[in-house]
Amino acid sequence: MTSETAVKICGLKEPMHVQAAARAGAAYCGFVFFPKSPRNVSVADAAALALEAPPGLAKVALVVNADNAFLDTLTATVPLDMLQLHGAETPERVAEVRSRYGLPVMKAVGVADASDLEAIDAYSAVADQLLIDAKPPGGADLPGGNGLAFDWKLLADRKYWTRPWMLAGGLTPENVAEAMRLTGARQVDVSSGVESAPGQKDPELIRKFVVAAKKSLSA
Repeated sequence: MTSETAVKICGLKEPMHVQAAARAGAAYCGFVFFPKSPRNVSVADAAALALEAPPGLAKVALVVNADNAFLDTLTATVPLDMLQLHGAETPERVAEVRSRYGLPVMKAVGVADASDLEAIDAYSAVADQLLIDAKPPGGADLPGGNGLAFDWKLLADRKYWTRPWMLAGGLTPENVAEAMRLTGARQVDVSSGVESAPGQKDPELIRKFVVAAKKSLSA
């Protein structure tokens, strides 16, 4: 587990917001490839956005149950640093994607109660990183980015999984420091929590979020 805070700003759609994430000191920027999401981008648009990312800002593609045909096109077109699997991908599928594309893979695991934590060990064996997110409510259109949090105390005694992990779900500039304190997270992911409207990032909220997350270590 790194001793430094790393922030991922997900769901970026505009060059200015990629630049805002970089200026704020984010470690990762995320592009969403899921048509139902207000943050969805095309492969062509993502390729252009990726060019806005300076060295040191890792480019992450969020996909949901994507098939090889889509991933072939995506990885051939967009210069990516990581694939984030945010659907119902099995551990076997995670391992297959990691092997086929030669990119680090982050697997999202939705959490609503303690029983959901059991899946984490299985994914730890095959993924490079884990994203611990709030499980979407039944019937939700989106697998993430719903602005929902889970009970962070569920992670209080689970700070040291075998893979690096990132906390997501309902995080905002106002609550990220407390979430990190309760969970021991050193990596955090935000999407809707730095938006002025669904899919519309706010550069000032991005800045405030990164500042709050990085300050949490010294609090």
